Amino acid sequence: MSGFFAQSFKAIAVNKLNIHFRSIGLLAAVALAVLQGCSTVPDRLPAVPDELTGDAEIPGMPGVRYVAGGDATELAKAALDALKRESDYLAQQGHMGRPTPPAIFLAISGGGDNGAFAAGLLNGWTETGTRPEFKLVTGISTGALIAPFAFLGSKYDATLKQVYTTISPKDVLNKRSLLGGVLSDAMADNRPLLTLTRKFVTEDMLKEIAAEYAKGRMLLVATSDLDARRGIIWDMGKIATYGGPKALDLFIKVLVASTSIPGAFPPMMIDVVVDGKHYQEMHVDGGVVAQVFAYPAAIRVSEEAASVGVSRERKLYIIRNARLDAEWMQVDRSTMGIASRAVASMIQSQGVGDLYRIYATANRDGVDFNLAFIPASFNAPHKEEFDTEYMRALYDLAYNMALKGYPWTHVPPGFVLPRPVSAGK
Repeated sequence: MSGFFAQSFKAIAVNKLNIHFRSIGLLAAVALAVLQGCSTVPDRLPAVPDELTGDAEIPGMPGVRYVAGGDATELAKAALDALKRESDYLAQQGHMGRPTPPAIFLAISGGGDNGAFAAGLLNGWTETGTRPEFKLVTGISTGALIAPFAFLGSKYDATLKQVYTTISPKDVLNKRSLLGGVLSDAMADNRPLLTLTRKFVTEDMLKEIAAEYAKGRMLLVATSDLDARRGIIWDMGKIATYGGPKALDLFIKVLVASTSIPGAFPPMMIDVVVDGKHYQEMHVDGGVVAQVFAYPAAIRVSEEAASVGVSRERKLYIIRNARLDAEWMQVDRSTMGIASRAVASMIQSQGVGDLYRIYATANRDGVDFNLAFIPASFNAPHKEEFDTEYMRALYDLAYNMALKGYPWTHVPPGFVLPRPVSAGK
């Protein structure tokens, strides 16, 4: 499957937007032939040339992002800088000479309206009185929207509940006509989501995030740069330190970009500069690259910390906003039915693969692995994406599971530990 169709199938499989592509091949061909020059796609600045992609920076906010999948040198340096800030903060609080407190990491996955699972779990966790303060919070897609609130703690529990138990499709998207979608950059307009995000993500919130950043805590969100076909990890705490309207605008753009499923929602165009010349990058759903992430495997956290004299306990909690079992369904014998089911299967496999990779990395680094996911027994009716009743049922399920003491899984389902090799073999 090529570009547009593959991403459109993904949109249908993941978000079930009920956007029908009946006779799309013939209609698109006729429309594009007859209406050349009538496209509603906005103009854009040139993309960053391939050889310069590594040099692109956000104007006025250098060093706020890192390339995923590279050698992670810059991100490793940022982590050490965070450790230094944490040490300075602890010293100011009179912790000199005491053991460094445990580092607790939280990774929140994508999953559309299944984000209600993470919201319910976090809020129920608060009610038990055992929810920790997280040293690191990461998010992708719907997890990106949740991450700032999870990072700032229980103060925002009511906001999380409101977002994931009261919104409906009209709060997230405006559907376009078939022709309007084909001749533009997506089948739906996500301006309602932008408006909703701006309602809750404010300059005051950025000040709070910047204050936590100063204590050595980190908030990371992933998007996908379509031009360069690479994942980008955004240091949201560092963005917050710049403050002001431009930092707020970038912060919100990154959150919405991470949820912008290609073909379903418009991409976020982010202005960058290289050697004084201006370009634009096209950023979309971080789920194009991964469904969830903690930290790159290239960073050996225990070794990096030990190199500056820090030894501590580390725990990682992953909230996978999806079921991990293979859901059976009879597939329609149609192009869209077959393609959407196949892409959904690939995404499911990608998500499980992400968990395997994260587990292997955590196991290598001595990080305690804890995983939560939607149980196979949950089967509430799901009429449409952002179905309010569905989200309420899922929120309540996770909330009540957390109240009883969530049964975190310590190995990904189906993961088989390698057998040790006998001596001489």
